[in-house]
Amino acid sequence: MTIDEELTQLESQLRRLKIEYEVYFSNPTKKPPTDIEWKVLSLLRKFSDGGRMSFSQRFRYNEMAQRYAVYSDLWRKKARIREEGYRRPQDAILSVQGVRPTEHEREHKVYGISHAAVAAVAAKVSSPSARAPSSDPEPEPLRVQCSDARAERDKVEKLFLALTEAKRKAGESVSGNMDSFTSFVQKKTDQIRKQYGCESVEYTVEMQEGHVRLKARAKV
Repeated sequence: MTIDEELTQLESQLRRLKIEYEVYFSNPTKKPPTDIEWKVLSLLRKFSDGGRMSFSQRFRYNEMAQRYAVYSDLWRKKARIREEGYRRPQDAILSVQGVRPTEHEREHKVYGISHAAVAAVAAKVSSPSARAPSSDPEPEPLRVQCSDARAERDKVEKLFLALTEAKRKAGESVSGNMDSFTSFVQKKTDQIRKQYGCESVEYTVEMQEGHVRLKARAKV
């Protein structure tokens, strides 16, 4: 079985696991789907180092690992409420989401992504006010300085990942691949360095007029 086929299997198992947990929490006689979860965790462990995967495969894997991290955090909290009962009136309301806002500890180990990233996503998904408008300032855009795209592939890969993720969240189509993006950044970097006589070029991924934009400026 190829890596792509196994990632497709992981995606299918994760989707099935989500459905089985929904059934479990709606039916007090059901047992948790531990067998399916074990299969999901086995596949997550298998590809956790990312050594045998291409960039697109690592991107796909990380997205599924992050999704599982968020799901597992919510399932743990729903299970605790189910086992302990509704101690407070608000627990009965929050049990629909399975969340107690004061809890942030994790039970499941997460493979392929940082705990900080998981905590940030989990907090956003599990918060009762997640859908409410927020007055908090937007986070600073990602900034990457580049002088040679082909020699600094890690930086270009980080920029490409941020751009594609921003476009996905904004509902915009993602075209091209890592190689074509690297060629574009190399050409743009050479052009700006020659025009302004600068050492490097700073790239940022920003939202402008409702669209994701890749900005480039000379950096002395």
